[in-house]
Amino acid sequence: MFDVAPTELLLVVVVALVVIGPKDLPKAMRFVGKWVAKARGMARHFRSGLDTMMREAELEELEKQWREQNDAIMRQFPRVDGVDAPPMIPATSLPDAGAADAGETPPVDPDHAAALTPPTAAPSGTSAETPPETHAVPPKDGPLP
Repeated sequence: MFDVAPTELLLVVVVALVVIGPKDLPKAMRFVGKWVAKARGMARHFRSGLDTMMREAELEELEKQWREQNDAIMRQFPRVDGVDAPPMIPATSLPDAGAADAGETPPVDPDHAAALTPPTAAPSGTSAETPPETHAVPPKDGPLP
């Protein structure tokens, strides 16, 4: 911070000893120490305030970028769980030759079992025209949940 050589510091101490005197030198050093501590505390408080403001500005910028990306993704991949959406066709595999000979049905993959079942009626309280929300859209001006 300050470029003070040891010889310069020794010269300041000798001048202070001569001008202030050995009797009042400890009081003067305490007084200077208190003022230096206050100045450091004020600088630390100011720096922490600036850091907080920069962090908040950076978070707001990141939140804005996130919203833009989220909106772009939502426009690119709209929801398809509406009434007029085409039915999903499950992926099928070739049946076993042994299972076809024995008249058995091939085993069903548990991931595709839901796609093979017919859709059920909408639960009470919801209409078939407005499907339930699958994701929450954060408010435009407020903080994220």
